[in-house]
Amino acid sequence: MKQGQTQIAVMGVTGYAGAELARLLLRHPRLAGNPSLFLGREGSARESLTAIHPQLAGLSPDQLCVEPFSWDLLAARGVKALLLATPHEQSRKWVPEALSHGLRVIDLSGAWRLEDPWNRAIYKFSDEGSPIAAKTQAEAVYGLPELHHAAIAKARLVANPGCYATAIILALKPLVSAGWVGLDRGIVCDAKSGVSGAGKEPTAKTHFMYAADNLSAYALFAHRHTGELLEQLELTADDITFTPHLLPIPRGILATVYVTFRERHTAEEVEACLRDFYTDSPMVRVHSAGHLPQIQHVARTNFCDLGFQLAPDGRRAIVISCLDNLLKGAAGQAVQNLNVMSGWQQTEGLL
Repeated sequence: MKQGQTQIAVMGVTGYAGAELARLLLRHPRLAGNPSLFLGREGSARESLTAIHPQLAGLSPDQLCVEPFSWDLLAARGVKALLLATPHEQSRKWVPEALSHGLRVIDLSGAWRLEDPWNRAIYKFSDEGSPIAAKTQAEAVYGLPELHHAAIAKARLVANPGCYATAIILALKPLVSAGWVGLDRGIVCDAKSGVSGAGKEPTAKTHFMYAADNLSAYALFAHRHTGELLEQLELTADDITFTPHLLPIPRGILATVYVTFRERHTAEEVEACLRDFYTDSPMVRVHSAGHLPQIQHVARTNFCDLGFQLAPDGRRAIVISCLDNLLKGAAGQAVQNLNVMSGWQQTEGLL
């Protein structure tokens, strides 16, 4: 896909992740002079993009509208790549049809992230077990460029990872892959996210009076991102405990990951393990021992920052992983995947 030859479409532009997608694509250097097609619900009225997201004024041409969705419109505009920032039920319906129309798809929902039916059961998909769902799932590539760059580059369907999953997988993958982690002691992941991680639709637990001046745990042993951890880290449910929390801030994730090594290691060895693994991963920043990431340093960026502290015994380590849940945890990662699929530099439009 080359500049001026690829039309990008985004479905689901009204939410938080959709707004970030619009902002990133409107300023993407490869798409200059070729605005993406932004889509609303089937049969909806045309509406100015800046009327929905006034913060995009100056980036978006005044005449750029969110158009009612139709497959005919995508065909008429020559769309080749479709980004879906839609609920998983909608993505389950539309992704197979998009593939049948010859489109390449990046889906930000959880619809196609999980290979194991046991892990997918938490979503209660109505089409589970159908031939079309099985065929579509077989095409899906888990969209974490730091792990699956080569597969993403060739994929027709990329399943964008969950925000918590991205933070925790990036923290653990180098150490687990090296065979250092003693699973007999278990891995503990204590992760905290800003309120935007719950989406734009308000709920009893995300409105201001509940979330402000508060910190609460939720979805213990039942969070939808747990299956992603198990599959991408090749672990079992007995190996890892993941507890998410709601922070009273708009955006950002901080994951604190506790591991025990099979053998003693030095801080220099731990740092080298992380740095070597992410040598070709420009969106992961590894800190030296004792320098711990903070949400404020990754907010509104597409970076995931990793830091660690090693216990004096050389066997216990705490790894801190920070990212912006709306960018590296959602829209930014989708654009990073689009860059990989298009043969562009991973960082284009993201720095």
